Amino acid sequence: MGADHARIIARQVAGAHLVAVSDADIARARSVAAETGAKRAVSDPLAVITDQEVGAVLIASPDATHADFAIACIKAGKPVLCEKPLAPTAAEGMRVIEAEITAGRRLVQLGFMRRFDPGYTEMKGLLGSGRYGEALAFHCVHRNASAPPHFDSAAAIVNSCVHEVDISRFVLSVELSSVRVFRAKRSRHAHFDDPMLVVFETDKGQLVDVELFLNAQYGYDVKGELICETGTISFGPSLHTEVRSAGVTATSLAPDWRPRFADAYRIQNQAWIDSISSGRPVGSSAWDGFVATTVTDAGVRSLTTGETVAIAYEKRPGLYQ
Repeated sequence: MGADHARIIARQVAGAHLVAVSDADIARARSVAAETGAKRAVSDPLAVITDQEVGAVLIASPDATHADFAIACIKAGKPVLCEKPLAPTAAEGMRVIEAEITAGRRLVQLGFMRRFDPGYTEMKGLLGSGRYGEALAFHCVHRNASAPPHFDSAAAIVNSCVHEVDISRFVLSVELSSVRVFRAKRSRHAHFDDPMLVVFETDKGQLVDVELFLNAQYGYDVKGELICETGTISFGPSLHTEVRSAGVTATSLAPDWRPRFADAYRIQNQAWIDSISSGRPVGSSAWDGFVATTVTDAGVRSLTTGETVAIAYEKRPGLYQ
């Protein structure tokens, strides 16, 4: 993801240029820097954050480092686009919230790129038009061709379902009040509980269900359907070239999330750069990241107990109103 973001900033975004690329593997950092035209390649991420020539930082490092790096950016007064999650736990995420509140301004944007995906933004706009009445339920499908070897059932909720957590809050303009995780019969291609069905209730009484199937084998397939009072609003995977041959009509599926959400990443990164110039934050805030982690923490508890788990968190601080 770090290399992908570097390419997007270098080639697809106006108003910014790469100064430095950091990676624990200095050879990889140098390779990406050479490819993208960055001035420097370093192995120390804190050296990038404190570099006087660096005006903003994009964090795409391992999850456990996100909170500390984001806090370092806040202390340096530098805007940051941080890949999800904000932190591995809600308690660690709260440290970032407290740092921003102390700083007195929002500097962190979370990389929940689906908020910039044309399909989701159109869905939110159509719901907001009022033409179809209120939303009653939101069906979500999240399928990957295969999961990484290190994934387990909890990781499926924390690292995959977290996208549906954020996007359902965004599309429906709600908070999630409870969660229950159901384990289906395990696929013979999976080494953990897969597929699973995750069901949320919102504070407005709607249901959000998420089918998580991370070893679906056939490709990357993300779909959504809103059930409204007088109609439905849905979209499927991005359609590419349509082929008709031998009695079959077919379209290709992306192998993973990066090509599927290529437009969303580009739009997100441009919006982030534009927000730095305008001083008006966009996208998911650190608070949204904290909430998402709080919700997935509850999801993991439900996975463990098999019970419905209530979701509760503090009142939204004024900085994030």
